Amino acid sequence: MTSPASWTVGDITVHRIDETPAPPATGAWLLPGATPEVVSAEPWLFPDFADEHGVLRLDTHSFAFTVDGQRVLVDTGIGNGKQRTNPAWHDLDTGYLRRLTAAGFPPDSVDLVILTHLHADHVGWNTRLENGAWVPTFPGARHLTSRTEREFWAGYAMEEARRQMFRDSVHPVEEAGLLDLLDVPAEGLCVAPGVRLVPTPGHTPGHLAVELTSRGRTALITGDCVHHPVQLADPRIGACVDIDPARAEATRRALLGSLAGTETLLLGTHFAPPTGGRVTAHGDTYRLVPAAP
Repeated sequence: MTSPASWTVGDITVHRIDETPAPPATGAWLLPGATPEVVSAEPWLFPDFADEHGVLRLDTHSFAFTVDGQRVLVDTGIGNGKQRTNPAWHDLDTGYLRRLTAAGFPPDSVDLVILTHLHADHVGWNTRLENGAWVPTFPGARHLTSRTEREFWAGYAMEEARRQMFRDSVHPVEEAGLLDLLDVPAEGLCVAPGVRLVPTPGHTPGHLAVELTSRGRTALITGDCVHHPVQLADPRIGACVDIDPARAEATRRALLGSLAGTETLLLGTHFAPPTGGRVTAHGDTYRLVPAAP
């Protein structure tokens, strides 16, 4: 695993909590429009975000920070011991909780868990296996997600693999009374001082990004509205699992346009290290200028 990283946003220190790198084949599957030819035409992606063959680098991590005395975790990764059809996610055994604790966020101390959306690689550590049952990993935390997101999946004809994910990683926190469904207006919703949930629909209908503001500094955690920096170079590149590809592209373009040329730190939930950077305009597209932790 990579070494721990953190960024300062005013009075907020944002920690990246690593879970696992994605296998090399992930990029070609997830972002089929990001062919080696497309990637190779963007030299700024090398060597951090792609290898010498144009293969994308992605990984899975959470972000953790403290605001107003509250310990907050954004997305909870894949989880250990989960039965998944994706072999890269199946029956993992990582040191995620150890790294989370080492960063100062032992599970019992977490107050808020923000779920940008309800996909398997964003909700897995909601639960851990104890005496043969999946129980909440963060028993003292309110788990926040969009009502639109939860209601969409409630009415969706799920395949068995997705039903399994809900059974082991979503239902236990619901049954424990720990999941809060939020009505998030277009202008966003503040859930803690300096923490605003921003609707970024398309990847899923209720997808949220998370904006942090402190002492005039701002950061934005992407969730999956942007999976990889190659999408800055060509915002038309979408993920094969986007529920509404056209809306996802429109969301991505609007978001990048609003960030370009500002000092806002963009923190990508699947961006390989250095993970964070600032968006600059480049003709009618964009670039990410990495920001050192």
